[in-house]
This record gives sequence, structure tokens and C-alpha cells, in this order.
Amino acid sequence: MKRQIILASTSPRRRELLKHLGIKFQVADSGYEEVHHKHFKPQDLVKFLAEGKARSTARRYPKAVIIAADTSVYFKGKAYGKPKNLAQARSMLKGFSGKTHQVYTGLCVLDAKTGKTTVRAVKTLVTFRKLNSKGLKTYLMTGEPMGKAGAYAIQGLGAGLIEKVSGDYNNVVGLPLTLLEKMLGEV
Repeated sequence: MKRQIILASTSPRRRELLKHLGIKFQVADSGYEEVHHKHFKPQDLVKFLAEGKARSTARRYPKAVIIAADTSVYFKGKAYGKPKNLAQARSMLKGFSGKTHQVYTGLCVLDAKTGKTTVRAVKTLVTFRKLNSKGLKTYLMTGEPMGKAGAYAIQGLGAGLIEKVSGDYNNVVGLPLTLLEKMLGEV
């Protein structure tokens, strides 16, 4: 693809993953104000937010191809965002202990020049091992849970919390590359 490609995300994890596709791209903060609508199903909400980020970014890059994503963790019908403090992170991780939760990523590829837009969602199941108090405290003290949806980073020290991943691992990191490559071929 010879066109300018913009990753509408400042996430270092998404930036690192996108490099694996071997394409040249620039990074831009979408500036999109996320509004979480409770009436959306998880897969619809992440698609809605990803498209909002892409459209917001396209206003500043009217000739580019925009890539935007939104990732959310769901457990027992509830969305788990980034913890506000260590107590909230501890609560999230204790809840996941020995259980399986879902990670959804909405992905939007928007050709700002033509207006062609493709939006899809990916779901991955993540099963935590049974966590003991000492291991949980050790992980919390690393600071890694802060700023991460669901209070863990599967690509970091949080990998030790995981027993099994069913589906796209890169989806849990925040950018499902297989789907993204297919979607880029459609614009």
C-alpha cells in the first residue's frame, strides 16, 4: 500500500504490533472522547468506539488510510477497563483467578479519501491460573496492572497469570494482526 497510513492510537503495544506487518505508518492520537453505551453488546461497543476513533482522526488526515482499534475486557457480563488504583486492580485480578474472561477488540480501517470503511470485532478467551495472595501482591507491586484494561499485560509480566488463550493472542495485546492485514486488503 503506497498511501499514507495512520495508526489512530498512541498505544506502544499497538505500534509495536503494527510494525510486524512491515508497512510504513504514522501515529496520531485520535482525540476521540469515548462514550460507553451500556445498551451495546461487547462486540458492538468496541466496533463503535474503533470507528469513532478512525472518523475523528480522518478529519485531520483526509487522504490517508486510518487504522483504529478499541479493546475491552469482559467478565460475567461486565466491562473491565483500566483500574483507577491498586485496590481496583487487585479486585479485578482476584475475580479473574482460575476463571475465563473475554477480550474483544474492535478494528476499523477507514479510507479517508473515498470514505470506504470496514469495521470488525474479534473475541479471544483468556483463562487465568489460580492466583495465590503472594503472587498477586508481587504482580501488583510491579505497577504493570495500571493503565491496562483488565489490570494485566499479557505481553509483559502478566503472561505468568495466564493458563490458556483461546483465539488470537495479538487481540489480547490490542491489535489482531491477521484480521487487520485482511481488512487493509479490502480498502
